[in-house]
Amino acid sequence: MPWIIDSHEDLAFNILALGRDYLRSAHESRRIEQDTNIPEMAGGHTLIGWPEYQLGQVALVFGTLFIVAERYRQKGDESQVYHNEQDARRLYQQQIEEYLRLAEYHPDQFRLVRNQADLKAVLSAWEEAPAEYPTKTHPVGLVISMEGAEGLGDPGPLEEYWEMGLRLVGPVWGGGQLCGGTKEPGGFTKEGRALLSRMAELGYTLDISHMNDQSALEALDLYPEAVIASHANARALLKDISGERHLTDQVIRRLIERDGVMGVIPFNAFLYPGWKPSDDRALVTLDTLAAHIDHICQLAGDAHHAALGTDFDGGFGWPSVPLEINTIADLQKLEPLLTRRGYRPEETADILGGNWRRLLERTLPEHE
Repeated sequence: MPWIIDSHEDLAFNILALGRDYLRSAHESRRIEQDTNIPEMAGGHTLIGWPEYQLGQVALVFGTLFIVAERYRQKGDESQVYHNEQDARRLYQQQIEEYLRLAEYHPDQFRLVRNQADLKAVLSAWEEAPAEYPTKTHPVGLVISMEGAEGLGDPGPLEEYWEMGLRLVGPVWGGGQLCGGTKEPGGFTKEGRALLSRMAELGYTLDISHMNDQSALEALDLYPEAVIASHANARALLKDISGERHLTDQVIRRLIERDGVMGVIPFNAFLYPGWKPSDDRALVTLDTLAAHIDHICQLAGDAHHAALGTDFDGGFGWPSVPLEINTIADLQKLEPLLTRRGYRPEETADILGGNWRRLLERTLPEHE
């Protein structure tokens, strides 16, 4: 099985907000949470656990910093809601420290990836031999990414966060202060442009996920460094979906021109417009997700720009994912589906992990 890189997982948020322990298996966490309100607050049962990373050959994940503005709070968010800049910086710090603790206290399970040497050390183990849980296991790499920088107030802390290991920044979640996003219209503001300028000086990769069309196109024109979409689907395949959460073909083509990578999301509501948890799970299969991958590849003319960005456990869980998925380990079931669509083994390996690897090799600093 090829190893996998997943470019979007809200690990720190769920550890701090819900008390989830990702050292456990997903099945053990579900058993523990069975008679609690955690699955309800999280949108479903967890899809992630360290044993499932091993079973699914998940070699590296982008762990997010995600905090919630007061105006967008929902049940379960309480501990990660910010009211002002001071709150936001405290919460960002806590989440970064959660990743640092995972790597420091559990080095056989997790390794922080700050530079190319770290990346090579993590991936070389997976390349030498696959994990065979529980007898043979490998540490999982953690690259820290920020989802929504609106709480920063100004770009001042970005230098400190870079030193701590943050490597990618998505300026927006809801929208407003910096640029238009999922919930609010508009393009980049003066403050948003200042953020982009400071990010470029420090060498951050820009994530356009959650930007509206105007902001995404402006970002692709404005930002001189690497640009990605960590977790978004192709709007062209979502005929009846409302809003601008997913990327138009115009934006995808511009991202491809910038040599960017786009991670697709296996969330049923982002694959079948109008889907509800009460609907038949058979309405959405992994082949629906494979169609989004194929759409990106057809626009590109190659398999170098499509990848995975699951957004597990980002407000949804099992059973709000395609029929064949029980945990993250089941992402390996994509391989035969892509093969049936005509993708060669090396192309499938690129989609599952190789494209993110090349992006990281291009963007991570050589050393601290």
